[in-house]
Order: sequence, then C-alpha cells, then structure tokens
Amino acid sequence: MSASGGNRAIIAALSANVGIAVVKFIAAGISGSASMLAEGVHSLADSANQLLLLLGGRRARRAADEEHPFGHGRERYVYAFVVSIVLFSVGGVFSLYEGIEKLSHPHPLESWWLPMAVLVIAIVLEGLSLRTALKEAAPHKGSQSWVQFVRRAKAPELPVVMLEDTAALLGLVFAFFGVGLTALTGNGLFDAIGTILIAVLLIAVALVLGVETKSLLVGEGASVADVAKIKAALLDGPEVESIIHIKTLYLGPDELMVGVKVAVDGDRRLGDVAAGIDTVEARVRDAVPIARVIYVEPDVLRTGPRPPTEAIVIKAAD
Repeated sequence: MSASGGNRAIIAALSANVGIAVVKFIAAGISGSASMLAEGVHSLADSANQLLLLLGGRRARRAADEEHPFGHGRERYVYAFVVSIVLFSVGGVFSLYEGIEKLSHPHPLESWWLPMAVLVIAIVLEGLSLRTALKEAAPHKGSQSWVQFVRRAKAPELPVVMLEDTAALLGLVFAFFGVGLTALTGNGLFDAIGTILIAVLLIAVALVLGVETKSLLVGEGASVADVAKIKAALLDGPEVESIIHIKTLYLGPDELMVGVKVAVDGDRRLGDVAAGIDTVEARVRDAVPIARVIYVEPDVLRTGPRPPTEAIVIKAAD
C-alpha cells in the first residue's frame, strides 16, 4: 500500500476534523449540548490522531542505523497503536463522563437550531472524508470485504482513517437524533443518551484498532498467497532441491523479511551454491517485491529425525 494514498486520506480527514472541531465547540458553548461537546472532543481526538499517523509515517522513513539495523518501518504500527489509546481515553472516556453527567443533570437546550445546523454540515464533510479514504483504499482492497481489508492490511493508515471516519459519521447521527429529540421534547435525557452512545461507539472502535495494531506490533508473517509465491520462486529452478523450513516477518508495511533453509545438492561446489542462492533471491524479489530482506541458508537434505522447526520439507516438482 502506497504511503501517498494513506497520506491523502489522512490530510483530507485532518482538514475536515480541525474545522469541524472548532465549530462544534462554539455550538456546544452556545447551546449547552453534551452531545455536541462530545462530538467536539471526538473531532479534536481525531485531528490529533491524524497528526500522529503523519508523524509515524515520517519517522518510519528514516534510514536503518546501528541501533535499528532493520530500519524504522514498524514505527507506523506504534503510532497507529497510540491512536487507538487516544481515541479510547480522550474521545471515549470523556464522552462517557459527559453523558453520565448530563444524565444526572438533564436540562433543555438553548439555540437548538445551531447544533443541528452544525451537525448537518459536519455529516456532509465527514462523508466526503470517508469517500476519500474509501477511494484511496479501493485499489488495495481487491476482492476482499471491507472487514477483511481492515483485518489484513499491513499499512495501518487507511484502515485507521476509515474506522475513524465511519465512527465519526455514526457519532454525528447519534448526536443529531439526541439533539433533535431534546429540541422537540424539551427533555435533556435524549441529549445525554446520544452522548453515551457516542462514547460506546468510540470505545468500541478504539478496541478494534488496538487489537489489530497489536497483532502488527507483535509481528505478522506474509499472507498465504505471498508465501505460496515465495515457495514457488524458490523451487522454480535447479538451485534448490527442497525447502526445509521457511519463516516470514513484516519489518514494516512495505518491507518483508524472508528466512529460509533449503536443501541443495551436496556434491556442488561452494561457489556454485552461492551463485545459486543469488539467483533464488532474485526470483523471490521478482515474485514478491516487498521481500527486501532475504536470508537463505543452504543445507544437505538428510534422513532421520530433525528438530521441530525443520520437520516440514517441501520438494520441487519432478
């Protein structure tokens, strides 16, 4: 997934959220709506999150050094995880507190038309932001469902922005009905309920983001399709007789490490084996371009028991 596509979606969301947050806070101050205040905090949290994603992408592009020999690509995962924490603590917990407070002390709204007008404008702007995120993600989604895309994407920016924008739209709908029903009935209870629904929504989205980015932080391997391509490339020639075992790990969204132990002809000269490994590495990079760090360990296939990590042998087709 290209970083430029993710950045376009982030900048579109940031531009919308900064303006919306300011207007929401003004409307909340004039009307006294808890739902509007919760939505203002939500937009503020989203703006901070988008800045964090941009910062993470910038830091991830730093060159490898002695302390980080595999580079800084996984910093994008770290900042995406921080986003989930911010969304949970700043957005969700604050909105929950405000909703409970309003539930305990409900009061009618003043100038109800102002928050309603702001919510309608915000729904339009958030819809445009979500459309940008979906448009940027569509080429990378392929035949997957959107749920599968969010769960399997290795670049965190687009899934994070998509989830944030979706949550923002749903939150605005909750606020719209909360403020609208309060304006119609004069009962501030509906405004409080809308605020609590926004809080529950934000906490749920934050938990989903946390779980998905945690998996990337711990370390995920290549997809089944990419592993199959790597194996086919390894065996597509006389250099390798069989694969003894193979492991893959994402060093960042755009960089995959491949470690493989292969069986070679024991009668071949060392120079020929080394040349064959170079050829195999080139084939793997052609098959899976993000496989940039490749370690191939040659061995002679032996009969008898092997350690558990070397138990699976994949032979080339006759």
